[in-house]
Formats: sequence, C-alpha cells, structure tokens
Amino acid sequence: MTEPSSSPPTGATPADAPAPDARVDPAAEVGAALSTAGLLAPAFPGRHLGAVLPAVAAAIGARGVRGSADARGRLGLPGARRACVVLVDGLGRNNLSERAGHAPFLRSLLQGSPALRSGFPSTTAASIASFGTGTPPGRHGLVGYSVRVPGTGELANMVSWNDGADPHAWQREPTVFEQLGDAGIPVTSVGPARFAGSGLTEAALRGARYVGAESLPDRVDAAASELAGTSLVYLYWGDLDKAGHHHGWGSSQWGDELSAVDSELARLARSLPRGTSLYVTADHGMVDVDPARRWDVAGTPALAEGVVVVAGEPRALHLHVTQPGEDVGPDEVAVRARGVAGRWRETLGPSAVVVTGVDAIAAGWFGDVAEHVRPLIGDVVVAMAGRATVVDSRTQSPGSLELVGVHGSLTPHEVVVPFLAVHA
Repeated sequence: MTEPSSSPPTGATPADAPAPDARVDPAAEVGAALSTAGLLAPAFPGRHLGAVLPAVAAAIGARGVRGSADARGRLGLPGARRACVVLVDGLGRNNLSERAGHAPFLRSLLQGSPALRSGFPSTTAASIASFGTGTPPGRHGLVGYSVRVPGTGELANMVSWNDGADPHAWQREPTVFEQLGDAGIPVTSVGPARFAGSGLTEAALRGARYVGAESLPDRVDAAASELAGTSLVYLYWGDLDKAGHHHGWGSSQWGDELSAVDSELARLARSLPRGTSLYVTADHGMVDVDPARRWDVAGTPALAEGVVVVAGEPRALHLHVTQPGEDVGPDEVAVRARGVAGRWRETLGPSAVVVTGVDAIAAGWFGDVAEHVRPLIGDVVVAMAGRATVVDSRTQSPGSLELVGVHGSLTPHEVVVPFLAVHA
C-alpha cells in the first residue's frame, strides 16, 4: 500500500532523535503517543483480566493464591461457596454494548458492571496466559500470537504450539489453578476435547481437571454438573471470535452467535446451585479491518528495511533487528531500532504508535518483564490505531491475510472486556 507521508503522532520520536537515555521521560512520550492515537495504556495491575481468577479464588475462601486478596478488593467480589468463570473469546465490552440487542441476558448485567482491560497485545495467547497466571505478559512470556524463538530466530505460534516448544519451560509462572490445587481446592476446566493437554492449556491453564465437551449446550451442561462437587469451574467458548474473524463483529453471523451465547449463559445462570457466583469475561474484543489502510511488509521497502523478523500479528507487531547469534552490542541494537522505528512512523503516520522495545517496556506495556522474557519482545514494537493493519505475506498464511475482524492493539474495542456477575 502506498500513501502520502504523514507526520508521526504526538509523542513519537523521529529517526534522528538522541539515544533514549537523553530524553526527559520516554514513558511519558509513549503515553502521549497512545493518547493521541486513541489507544489505552495497559492497566496491569489495576482492573486487569489477570485479576479475575485470583479475585475469584479469594472470594471462595482459597488461601495461598498470589495477590488474591488485593485482586478481590480491586474487583469488589462478594464471598461465595463456589464459582463458575466463563471466558467468551472475542467478546469485547464495547462490541457487546453495541450489539446488545442480540444479548438480552448479558445486557441486563452490563450496566454498572466493571470494565477490565486485557493488556498488550490484546490477543488470545497473551490474554489467556495473563488470565490463567494472574501475571502480565512480561512475566509469563506469551507476548504475542507469534514470538521469535531466541537462538533460532524461528517464529513460535503461541496458540497452536506446533513448533515443539515446551510450554512448561516457556511459561514459568505458577498458574492460579496450580496454586488452588496446592491448597486442596479442586478446579475443573471445560472446553473442547482437543484442548486437553494442548500447548496453550499447559502453558496458561495447567492444574485443572479437564472435561471435554464440544457444543456450547454440552459445555453448559458439563459446567452445571461439575458445580455440584467442585469449588471452581472454568468454561471457555471460542466460536464468537471465529465468527468475528471470518465475517466481522458487525456481521449478522456475529450477532447470531452472540444470541446463542446469551441464551446458553442465561440457562447456566438459572441452573446455579445456591451460594454460587457466575462471572463472564473475555480475552479481548475486536475491530473490523479497513482494507484501504493495510500495509504489507513484503511489498513496502521502507517497512522491510532493517527488519530481520516480524513477529506478533497485524495489529500488534514485534520487529527484531538482529540475526540469531549476531554479536551486536546494545548501542548498535538501539541505533538499528531507532532507524526502523523512524521509517515505520514515517510510513504509517497516525495509523500506528511505533516505539522501541526499550520504551515499550519502560512505559509498562508488558508489565514487569522477567529477564528470560526480554529477548522475546521486539526491538521495535508497533500498536496499530483505528482499523489499520500491517501484514507480512512472506510468513503469514493467505487465510490469515483475509481476516475481517482482528485484534491485538490497544483501542477500546480491542482491549476493554466485560466482567459480568450473577450471584445465586
């Protein structure tokens, strides 16, 4: 895509700027750039998706779960004998609010309910890992849909885990389910049978007894049955996200799927045993792409120059500027990163906030960052604004390039998720 050159957003640093340590406050500059672009800064450890399971653990009386009392206070949860937490993939709070005519039950819970933020990137792998561990991406290491593997330079898919990576070695934080198990509190996870023992399940949600069920009615039945003898039940549903990816969240297909979800969750609420709390949340929301504002790295020399690997996804990109094993000092990496960032800002203009990885970390985009996670974060990190995308047809499948609904960035539609409650 070719567009006239645009001025970078306020707060962005031009290519010939001084080194980061010469600026007054890089984090403030990044914050200003986000605000100008209409993007929201990640909220960890505030009202964040990662607070949900620790808060619920405290509400059902569990001890020994890291940060649970503080999380419960932030979310204001009442006590309960047991709880069921439902995560609907792709159900952004703004998406739900704007299509609420399809969801009378969920709409009845929406007013006055807290809004949570899912974090950066607002993508399933990163968000579910934060949900499952109570930690930000900088701790759990699932920092994108795809992540460059240190040492090899290959891209690891954090959803499929089809590259053979060990999820236990990659994601080193204890999950909330593991901590509950250590405290003697049983947990059941209900989802598709193929997810039992999958890479993402083992990385983010290990520690629960897994019950496979395919249709949403079957999952609701399984959850209701498990609540008779289990303190905490987790239920996942992913078809709303699929409908959005293929048809857009403004489509009739998305609305029909939302109606089906609403009906089944209303049935689940009616079946709750006394003393049970039901919570409904999501991993992220969604925006529909603007085909006129799509760039392809493969066909845009200014974007390809100096970039060795493009990781992440079209709304949230990690750009790496060194070859695996290349002997390059931090000063040279910084020079390369500023050069790449400057070219991307000049090319994308107000359609993106482009920052160095150093500045993204300083601004808290990934929360507290563990030493082993730092190499996974790009030397340059890109958060897309509006409905714009950047793809790389050299490494992405044709199907992924044709998605209508996308997510990953920090627009309110992508990063703000609902937190709805029913108390029986």
